[in-house]
Amino acid sequence: METLLIANRGEIVSRIARTARTMGIRTVGVFSDPDSTSPAMADVDLAVRLAGVTAAETYLDQEAVIAAAIGAGADAIHPGFGFLAENAEFATRVIDGGFTWIGPQPESIALMGDKVRAREAAADAGVPILPAVPVDQAGTIGFPTILKAAAGGGGKGMRVVGSADALVAAIESARGEAERSFGDGTLYAERFIPAARHIEVQVFGDDHGNVVHLYERECSIQRRHQKIIEESPAPGIDAATRAQLCATAVGLAHHLGYQNAGTVEFIVGEAGFHFIEMNTRLQVEHPVTEELTGVDLVEWQLRVAVGEPLPLLQEQITVSGHAIEARLYAEDPSADWSPATGVVHRYRHGSAARYEDSIASGNEITPHYDPMIGKVIRCSPTRLEAARALAGELAAIELHGIATNRDMLVATLRSDPFLAGATTTSFLDDHPELLEARPDPAVAMTHLAAAIWARTRDNRAADQLWGFAPAGWRNVPSQWSDVRFDEHVVRYSVSRDSGADRGRVEFTYGDQPVVLARVHGEGPFAIEIDGMTRRCSVHRVGDDYWINSAEGQTRFAESPRFVAPDTVIAGGGPTAPIPGTVVDVLISVGDHVDDRTDLMVVEAMKMEHRIRPPGPAVVAEVLVSAGDQVEAGQLLVRLEEEEEA
Repeated sequence: METLLIANRGEIVSRIARTARTMGIRTVGVFSDPDSTSPAMADVDLAVRLAGVTAAETYLDQEAVIAAAIGAGADAIHPGFGFLAENAEFATRVIDGGFTWIGPQPESIALMGDKVRAREAAADAGVPILPAVPVDQAGTIGFPTILKAAAGGGGKGMRVVGSADALVAAIESARGEAERSFGDGTLYAERFIPAARHIEVQVFGDDHGNVVHLYERECSIQRRHQKIIEESPAPGIDAATRAQLCATAVGLAHHLGYQNAGTVEFIVGEAGFHFIEMNTRLQVEHPVTEELTGVDLVEWQLRVAVGEPLPLLQEQITVSGHAIEARLYAEDPSADWSPATGVVHRYRHGSAARYEDSIASGNEITPHYDPMIGKVIRCSPTRLEAARALAGELAAIELHGIATNRDMLVATLRSDPFLAGATTTSFLDDHPELLEARPDPAVAMTHLAAAIWARTRDNRAADQLWGFAPAGWRNVPSQWSDVRFDEHVVRYSVSRDSGADRGRVEFTYGDQPVVLARVHGEGPFAIEIDGMTRRCSVHRVGDDYWINSAEGQTRFAESPRFVAPDTVIAGGGPTAPIPGTVVDVLISVGDHVDDRTDLMVVEAMKMEHRIRPPGPAVVAEVLVSAGDQVEAGQLLVRLEEEEEA
């Protein structure tokens, strides 16, 4: 193997290229038009453009990817994860084209990719499975039940159904999502185990008949059936259960004659453990295992793909410490996990953890792909130390310009239930307060003082440079002034000592009494309130102030005093929450609707968004059709109030 094409995007490209470089292998990346400025392209030796915007036009286009490999002189292809990684047809085309395929055999991919056949294969290998039936017989196994896409993965086409009344709508929704995601709407129903653990085992096989496990990972903390925190060793799993899980996973891989990296996933509850699925690829969370074992899984993939035996036997694989990974997403947990798009105006992080990312200040999060920004991994001697260190590392990240799930991750890692190891698949449902997590009020008040100080400094500088008075400017800043941040009017006064780097800020915010803050420094500022001093950095983007300290980040949006007439949308109705594609329109003009009515479905960033009205209304006009591309804030439906009888 001399030249490796990595058929993916983002952080996994950088990750694979890093190992390939140490092995003396030349690397080739591919990029879509939105990814032309991705830092990942600087991590490969050659980058090839795939003309287009969407995944279907670029990373999922088998012809285009193989043509790029031929044009770049590649002799091997690594699919990463997602996109074509578990596409047996693509794997076959790669092999038939004379390339080395970095992954398992196409036969294994096809078998495990069909979830119905995978269950049968697992049962044949003696692996426990849960009762399952065709979706039209879901009621026979009782409720709650979970609908799954036969060709699915990543939480797509999955719906938990609590009663027979909700079954028909859930089937329709899951089938539509499965068809759009996998081109196959086949579903089956499986008994759902609430409050269970999701445990997976990393396995590896070669073509010499060797199969080993690299221990387990706990992946129970999820949203939309997608993992957001993974760790190893799994808390609350005793040695006997761990040994049985690992042996069962290895047994299944042996039964399949499996080669290369794979992950066998289990649901673990009071009744023992049962097979979920097998992922025939490198997992997103593979750094957890690497940190714990010291094994480079990508290096193993590359060596096994060219016929080498596994570098280590089972008894040579050991673990040390505890590793936790948190996935950082551009999304708002408090708004039903709505994905966020926009420019990342600043991205800075520390160096005390392992970062797997591919983003830089000035990059844009687009609606065309998954909203994951990157992963942060920390390995420490104990689980408590790893959780605390990872939370601190996440809190100190400067990520300005878009909403993220960072505060939720920090709050989760610091919460008593998590630290006690009470991590089940219902964890976030059981602790909804974590979704509303924000920095401590004392921290937020310190951040507000920093924003006010920076605002008055910036406004005075603008006046001196350009000769005009910005909104809220005062010739004597020590006089009390008003500014609106978000929904609150802030009354403040600022006084400076000799020089511009020292002074004080007094302000009120909401129902807070007057707060006095003393400020030192040109930036980062040292802000002292009630004898507590925090160092704060301020980054201003238009009317947004992003403030960071070691304890987290706060954003204050300065609202204009007057609303420009052309910003008011004439006619009421729901708007698109994010740029995306209308996949289904469910209402017509004249329909009577309420806040429980699905008006339409908009798909963006690999997620479905069901659009609902705020309350009772009548549909006056439907402004979009299925297949239309919509922008964030675009009016979708014009509604009228229902007339009183």
